[in-house]
Amino acid sequence: MYYPENIEEKIDFTVIREELLRRCASALGRERVDAMRMETDYATVTRLLSLTDQMRLVQADPMLSFPRGDIHDVREAISRIRIEGLFLDEAELDALRHSLRYAAELESFFGGLDERKYGLLKELGGIGSLGVPGGLVKEIDRILDRYGKLADNASPELGRIRREMTNLQGSVGRTLSSILRQAKADGFVESDATPTIREGRLVIPVSPAFKRKIGGIVHDESATGKTVYIEPQQVVDANNHIRELEGAERRERIRILTEVTNALRPQTPQILASQGMLGEVDFLNAKVSLAETLHAIRPEMVNTPLIEWSDARHPVLWMHYAPQGKTVVPLSIRLEAEKNHVLVISGPNAGGKSVCLKTVALLQYMLQCGLLVPVAEQSRAGLFERLMIDIGDEQSIQDELSTYSSHLRNMKAFVRQADERTLVLVDEMGTGTEPLIGGALAEAILRELVNRHVFGIITTHYTNLKHFAEQTEGVVNGAMLYDRGAMRPLFQLSIGQAGSSFAIEIARQTGLDESIIAYATDIVGEEHIDYDRQLQDIARDKRYWERKRQAIRQREKELEAKIAEYEERLANAKKERLQILEEAREQAAELLQQSNATIERTIREIKEAKAEKTKTKEARAQVEALKEKVGVPKKLKDFKDLKVLKGTLPPAPSTTASIVRQRTLSFNRTLDIRGMRVDEATEALIAYMDDAQMVGAGEVTILHGTGTGALKQLTRDYLNELNRRRRKRGLIALEFGDGDVNHGGAGLTVVRL
Repeated sequence: MYYPENIEEKIDFTVIREELLRRCASALGRERVDAMRMETDYATVTRLLSLTDQMRLVQADPMLSFPRGDIHDVREAISRIRIEGLFLDEAELDALRHSLRYAAELESFFGGLDERKYGLLKELGGIGSLGVPGGLVKEIDRILDRYGKLADNASPELGRIRREMTNLQGSVGRTLSSILRQAKADGFVESDATPTIREGRLVIPVSPAFKRKIGGIVHDESATGKTVYIEPQQVVDANNHIRELEGAERRERIRILTEVTNALRPQTPQILASQGMLGEVDFLNAKVSLAETLHAIRPEMVNTPLIEWSDARHPVLWMHYAPQGKTVVPLSIRLEAEKNHVLVISGPNAGGKSVCLKTVALLQYMLQCGLLVPVAEQSRAGLFERLMIDIGDEQSIQDELSTYSSHLRNMKAFVRQADERTLVLVDEMGTGTEPLIGGALAEAILRELVNRHVFGIITTHYTNLKHFAEQTEGVVNGAMLYDRGAMRPLFQLSIGQAGSSFAIEIARQTGLDESIIAYATDIVGEEHIDYDRQLQDIARDKRYWERKRQAIRQREKELEAKIAEYEERLANAKKERLQILEEAREQAAELLQQSNATIERTIREIKEAKAEKTKTKEARAQVEALKEKVGVPKKLKDFKDLKVLKGTLPPAPSTTASIVRQRTLSFNRTLDIRGMRVDEATEALIAYMDDAQMVGAGEVTILHGTGTGALKQLTRDYLNELNRRRRKRGLIALEFGDGDVNHGGAGLTVVRL
């Protein structure tokens, strides 16, 4: 599948593997990292990539709260207890408890995910759901405390033994303390001496000169011989009993652990299955962590050889330089079977050709190992059955291989094995021997690879290979760009033309004698120099037009943004126009209502004043003119019963505007309804508020007094109803409340329009 055997070292995949190992939390995950290999099956690769991407999306979603827990490798312990009589100790049981608890949390979490979006993770959660009983964790919780030690209440007998042991130890301690105090007072021991333990028994340190002054058993002696450790006779029996209790505790502890182990032994297959799920989760966590560091994604995958990457970055360089704030220049490249499947890259030394080659090799290898890669969202990728590289110096003294011999051996393997599903990457093709013959052999080998429809990227300085790429279908030139003004590489790949080595310019920059440069130029010939110079000019012009194109693209984006902004403004203006028209209609309707009220009052005044017939006709004509002006429907009361008024009427306004002006001049900002009946007060209130709104009064006062509160309630009810109607029409509600306490207080209502 790949060539040579040490391909991972040559393309720096070993660094990626080490990063993954470092990010794993357990041996379960690290084993999967070690087992990771380049896959060639499309279904396998897409499943690995999708599983990693689903885990990335799940962990990035704050609404899902991916569970975090401890992952322990308990496989060795679980396998050991398959033999009857063996048992798990406290530490192993505690690790098993944490693992089973976390496996249950993961199973529940994965089971609740949307299958359409996270189907592979749901499937992964099913690995651990093979019937491990929840009671197993509860049983371990019952016998172990939170620190992983056997609890006193693990069994009644264990509790009794430990209580008795504690009491005895306390008694022995008190006795020893009493003996020690007396010994200090007698000068037999040092003033800072304390009881200590030797051979599991409590003893006191005594100077050898006084060891016979304290009766007991000597258990130990210091290395210098200046201290002996004596168990006083008074505590010998108690210490013996403590030792007996320790043995009883050990036997009871083994009995409890054996009992629990016997209970979980039948669940060994299920426990090992849950370990498999935890290992996969640990591995996925490591892959997601690396992807987050690299800003890596899952590109669109196709089941055919293809490289169509935008803004691809070398992962190792990214991890090294990005934390330092340095830029890693991205690579955009496209190789496809129907068009250009071989790319020949030329350019100056240290210009980035080898990095470009290793970037392609490393990303393709990562992709086919199921790892997300640092490319742009619009990238697409395919699979290759073979990845074959010739990168670096393979000189071998033992095999008597020179650099060129090693290179030819690799070329032989390529020619024999490579086909249309092979990606071949060759750095500095043909170098290491006499240039003319080396270039010719390189062209012949390249021609054979092209005829086999191999996918490939070749770096070279040979002019004949640049010509071959220019003239051969399926092959395209590429150049690593160079800034001639600053005399520095740009590390940018430009596809479409060959690159210059800038040998003359670089030699001149280093300060090499001009006569030497001139002599070299004569040897090469003006034709070659002109060709190289033309390549430089082409590269310069391409950079110029590329900058122009980018500037135009930027202006287009700005214009698109402006157009979108103006379209939004136009839409808002249309919306605002409709809103203004609607408000105008509502205001017209309100004005119409006010005009009707004015007309009705005029009629009522005519009736009450019994106007003269002539004046009545004039008033009626003026009212009809007002109705015609404001568009009032002709549905007013019948005028046949009107009677002649005595006296004369003031001339009625002929237009709505004059009516408003007249009302404004005569409007009183206070309405007094005290003493009125409810129906009178209602009519007066309606007419007054109509006039107040028509003249645009800012603030008015309604004087209703306190009394029984009926008129105040009437006022508030009407204002609330008025606000309800205003809100229904989208108008601002009126504000109202009691007046100032110094000017009437609750006896009046102040209304702000």
